[in-house]
Amino acid sequence: MGNAWLSERATTRLAKGVVAACFGLTLLLLWELMTRLYAVPEVILPSPSAISAKIASNLDTLWIDFVQTFVKGALTGYLIGCAAAILTAILIDRSSFLQRGLLPIGNFVAALPIVGIAPILVMWFGFDWQSKAAVVVVMVFFPVLVNTVAGLAASEQMQRDLMATWNASYWQTLFKLRLPAAMPFIFNGLKIATTLALIGAIVAEFFGSPIKGMGFRISTEVGRLGLDMVWAEIAVAALAGSAFYGLVALIERRVTFWHPSQRH
Repeated sequence: MGNAWLSERATTRLAKGVVAACFGLTLLLLWELMTRLYAVPEVILPSPSAISAKIASNLDTLWIDFVQTFVKGALTGYLIGCAAAILTAILIDRSSFLQRGLLPIGNFVAALPIVGIAPILVMWFGFDWQSKAAVVVVMVFFPVLVNTVAGLAASEQMQRDLMATWNASYWQTLFKLRLPAAMPFIFNGLKIATTLALIGAIVAEFFGSPIKGMGFRISTEVGRLGLDMVWAEIAVAALAGSAFYGLVALIERRVTFWHPSQRH
């Protein structure tokens, strides 16, 4: 009831953040109470307090796994894949032939199951973070590509005609009109890609990695029934993914402050 009352009166971003935090704390409290009240074994579902204790006692291991999976694998693949997608979208925009040829191929690649391509890329690029970055590149490429292509077509014909009357070149029109107009679309793709990047890097580690990384740790601890460590890794991954998404959303607000979606 308290959360519902707060949500109805939250008007600023800070107030909405407080509401989200209260809701999350409520869920954690209910989780803790349910596991204690029904004496749920930790091999089935550890309590939040047990997970917190595991995190506190394994900070060094969790940090090593975080750097291996998120910084080296997910972030590197994200930057490469998103940059490649935006550049490819500009090439497609320049050529109707590429639009008819590359988009169907991109759609085909996006439909490939990660559990099918991850082992192949691990064989190609080795067991270290490079193969995980390659998986992430494949996963984030198509969403950013599709959104960028749609965004480049979002500017109005009257605006493009006005640029033409000023004798603007294609590149001048691109950088001064079409790319700024496409930014809301591009950031939609970038935000979707933040979650895909971390998921791809973790899943890729199930198919071979050094003795570190979130995916490696999860698969190893599941075999040992160390569910508290598995949940600790999940918690770190969730926090990292949420922070990554929030960072991209914050950059979006700074870049697209003029867009109606940011006026609230």
